[in-house]
Amino acid sequence: MKKFSPFQYVLAWSVHAFTASGMVFGFLAILAIQSQDFAQVFVWLTVAFLVDAIDGTLARAAKVSEVLPNFKGDSIDHVIDFANYAIIPAYFIHEAGLLPEEFKLLGVSAILLVSCFYYGKTTYVTEDLYFEGFPILWNFVGFYLYFVFDFAPMANLALLLILCVLPILPWKYPYPSQTKEYRPLTFTALFFIAIGIIGTVVIFPEKNYWIQLCSYIGILYIFGMAIFKTFFSKMNS
Repeated sequence: MKKFSPFQYVLAWSVHAFTASGMVFGFLAILAIQSQDFAQVFVWLTVAFLVDAIDGTLARAAKVSEVLPNFKGDSIDHVIDFANYAIIPAYFIHEAGLLPEEFKLLGVSAILLVSCFYYGKTTYVTEDLYFEGFPILWNFVGFYLYFVFDFAPMANLALLLILCVLPILPWKYPYPSQTKEYRPLTFTALFFIAIGIIGTVVIFPEKNYWIQLCSYIGILYIFGMAIFKTFFSKMNS
């Protein structure tokens, strides 16, 4: 059995602690929802998203699975992801006045139920490393409904219910850290989305045409690529 230094053990546990910090940021988002500080909600959810985006790289660099073979960071990750990408955004959507009062519970229930089924799948990544089905990222949905779109509550509900069907359908969505095809385009789209989120939160409650345009460009690419890979790419192969 390979032995590791005390420093390697400390480093491995530190990576797990870094992963777990995502739940703290999620809780801060809950407090912001209670305070009706909706811009602050997405500050904390964005920080949590960044933690989730880089903790895997840190774990591999620190050889966490080798140093701590009996402790699975994936299990921590799944708990935090479900909280930050499903439960907390659902709570935000419930509290932010986005849905008709009489249908709030319906909309939130749909989000949570479809998220549970998605996490129950044995695999959510295709052989060519795309997400299979719309990934559970209700934090982004909540952001777009509140800050970018200006739909009536009933229209928001209709869009939400449509989105609740997409995780079940075997469409292909770019998986930025895994999908190799069109990676420069995907990262460019993510850059536009990041500019849209950061810029919107910074200047809120004011709105800026160019910042909103960035948000639209990014999201149109994601769904456009999903349609292309699912339908048209098959026709050409």
